[in-house]
Amino acid sequence: MASEVPMMTMNDGHKVPAIGLGTYSLNGYKGADAIRQGIDTGYRLIDSAFNYENEGAVGKAVQDSSVPRDQLHICSKLPGRRHGYDQALVTIEESLLRTGLDYFDLYIIHWPNPKTDKYVEAWQAMIEARKRGYVRSIGVSNFLPEHLERIIRETDVVPCLNQIELHPYFEQAEQRKFHEQHNIITESWSPLGRGRGESVLEDEAVRAIAEAHGKTPTQIILRWHTQLGAVPIPKAGSAEHQKENMSIFDFELTAEQMSVISAFSKENKRLWDQDPAEYEEF
Repeated sequence: MASEVPMMTMNDGHKVPAIGLGTYSLNGYKGADAIRQGIDTGYRLIDSAFNYENEGAVGKAVQDSSVPRDQLHICSKLPGRRHGYDQALVTIEESLLRTGLDYFDLYIIHWPNPKTDKYVEAWQAMIEARKRGYVRSIGVSNFLPEHLERIIRETDVVPCLNQIELHPYFEQAEQRKFHEQHNIITESWSPLGRGRGESVLEDEAVRAIAEAHGKTPTQIILRWHTQLGAVPIPKAGSAEHQKENMSIFDFELTAEQMSVISAFSKENKRLWDQDPAEYEEF
């Protein structure tokens, strides 16, 4: 039985669950079934993106689930090629049409794409989308402090949330500190650090911590995220892994155990060298 998921309050007053379900590569009817299964398991935050090409699967899962719509927190993301103001608004409308939903609980800009340099325009469109009722909360993803400072300065609207690459190999202490100072929720993508040749899940010290708590290494790492104040969104297609990932709120890591996990972090240990200062996503 998954433990109860706490809620975190964003700077606009809306709440977001402390863990979510990542849906990248969960597509089609099979993906819809996996997402619906996740909702039935207890997930209430579902993360998607226009570029994942699975907003329809998310909508189908919501439709097929017995959980009321107002208890779910559905998120999608604006792609880089649609940063123009009018383009962005139409894309958000298309996202709604794909899902069959009346609104998104959260919509975020997927990457800043600083070379293209239209992310301020995209943020202005997000503000308008919220005014129109398309979305309830607006945020960003992969924005560095310099990008965040600029959109705040030019629009006076602070994002509710920034979804960033965050895992034991790359703990992003300075980025998280900036978020805390500006009351921005940190959300973690690739929270388990998969994609490298090594795996923190196989480390003896992590396994010892897991054994001490009667948990799995995966649960230890996800608990590390929540105790940092971040919202992890691990992808999980099987019921077994979905339940495992959610069962992390009935124990607490010690300060020493937190330090053991944070010690894996090295400067700029991004998994795929996607530096938001340079990377362009379309």
